[in-house]
Amino acid sequence: MQIISAKTENKLATVGLWSVGIFILMLLAAFLGYILYKGLPVLNFHFIFGKSCDIMAGGGVGSQLFNSFYMLFLSMAISIPLAVGAGIYLAEYARENFLTKCIRLSVESLATVPSIVLGLFGMIIFVNKMHMGFSILGGALTLVLLNLPMLVRVTEESIRTVPKSYEEASLALGATKLQTILKVILPCALPGIITGITLTAGRILGETAILIFTAGTSVSRFMYDTNLMSGGETLAVHLWYLMSVGLVPDREMIADGIGALLILTILVFNLLLALPVKYFGRHAK
Repeated sequence: MQIISAKTENKLATVGLWSVGIFILMLLAAFLGYILYKGLPVLNFHFIFGKSCDIMAGGGVGSQLFNSFYMLFLSMAISIPLAVGAGIYLAEYARENFLTKCIRLSVESLATVPSIVLGLFGMIIFVNKMHMGFSILGGALTLVLLNLPMLVRVTEESIRTVPKSYEEASLALGATKLQTILKVILPCALPGIITGITLTAGRILGETAILIFTAGTSVSRFMYDTNLMSGGETLAVHLWYLMSVGLVPDREMIADGIGALLILTILVFNLLLALPVKYFGRHAK
């Protein structure tokens, strides 16, 4: 039996991996291309910033777009400090004991909980028990539960990738533990943390199950309402609502526009956050 040479095996593996990569790129291009082809003609100033309508055709998604970013900001403002603090504790201060194992197990368990279960939990606690109703605040607080597991794990792993020699050199020069973390370790770990924030933000913008049960499927009668107790329907929830129980005659056209707007929003958001990753990654070397 003829044995294949190592050089031939390497070429076959290279071709196979390139084929898989090209197939994934083509699949993504076809997916994005179809959505943008259907939705881009719908996008205009009135559609993006106008007020939605439940019955008549020609409504916009201005309130839903505002709510999407408003709840993203609120949930991240709560999640990031908690997650970064927990990640620093697990990576730098925590010893391998029962408490540390419980914390890691809790984080990993929370990450595996389906989003619809978190939505039901948020409805029971925030909507019913705390009497918040279907509101922006209730949705944002529930989204915090969705954000924390990924952000904690990403922060911890990013800190652990920083060479130990950096910390030892800083401590040898007379810096305290806190100064070393703030001035040396966190700047080096920041690209990885920002990447985790980017992935989490994209997931929030496309989340529906949690927000249906906590933020509701309605918006305030005022455009761009910052009241935390007002209805918090987002773009993704509005898309679901239109295609399930929507009564507007042009609901399919609006759904196509929302799909394209969501894709463009997430792409632009990712690009804006990718610039700091490159900047800090270059200066951390």
